[in-house]
Amino acid sequence: MDVRHGQERDLEQINEIYNYYVRETPITFDIDEITMQQRRDWFKRYGSAGRYHLMVAVDGEVVLGYATSSPMHERRAYETSVAFSIFCARDAVGRGIGTALYAALLESVKSEDVHRAYGGITMPNPASVALHERFGFRQVAYFTEQGRKFEKYWDVAWFEKEL
Repeated sequence: MDVRHGQERDLEQINEIYNYYVRETPITFDIDEITMQQRRDWFKRYGSAGRYHLMVAVDGEVVLGYATSSPMHERRAYETSVAFSIFCARDAVGRGIGTALYAALLESVKSEDVHRAYGGITMPNPASVALHERFGFRQVAYFTEQGRKFEKYWDVAWFEKEL
């Protein structure tokens, strides 16, 4: 497995990974699958420099998972705060891919003007909590019934890491 910056050629596989979570899990609060045009527009914010990064774990040409640093909020005063997200292919979970991706993502933003990283986790999700805590994130908020998906309300815990 290699971890590198995401490229346009990865977008179809990234979209397949993400849309599985849209369809089958509450891990993302997106309800509708993301189209390829939406994914291409999303990709425009990422590059190898700047505070927003897309890292992919690959085995040859197969994308096993991806992690991103994205805007935490649209208002400019928030620009030094980023939201981290991670998604692994469903058949690649539990193989250390998340750990490799988060390590690379943290390294990629190390020299950027980023002060805090945040991760929102739909609860319960002990694997994601453990991943964030392994990298020094600490829980700073817990919102009950913050989102509704699959006719159920879900809690969300927010984790923060000082960079």
